Amino acid sequence: MTIILSDDASRLQIDRIHGWLASSYWSPGIERALVERAIAGSHCLGAYRDDEQVAFARMITDHATFAWLADVWVEESVRGQGLGRRMVGWFLDHPLFAGLRRIGLVTADAHGVYAGLGFHPLVRADRYMERLAPGLADQLRTAP
Repeated sequence: MTIILSDDASRLQIDRIHGWLASSYWSPGIERALVERAIAGSHCLGAYRDDEQVAFARMITDHATFAWLADVWVEESVRGQGLGRRMVGWFLDHPLFAGLRRIGLVTADAHGVYAGLGFHPLVRADRYMERLAPGLADQLRTAP
């Protein structure tokens, strides 16, 4: 069965996306309203088998110098077929992202997938900083 990629925002199935992200290790229990706001501020990509959305990814970007890849999710029934890699490749090959100086991401378990697409650990990690929401640092320190 063919899976089609589309960045047509009207095709996104927000209920499915919210369910996926709320069950993920990186945003457990996330509120639907927050997912909607994140989608509204991002360039989103869906993967569809017939009319059913089976995967999602989004890129947060200024379309000039920097982008952040986030929320790459592939439904379990279609995992292991290279769909996540295909979706990230779609962004990397898209003219809107050509020439960006830096694309960042965070992953706990897909380093090999991203390395195969040209991602690598931070070259100058000592220069990066982050500001976390209150209590998030403690939560992250204790997370598996």
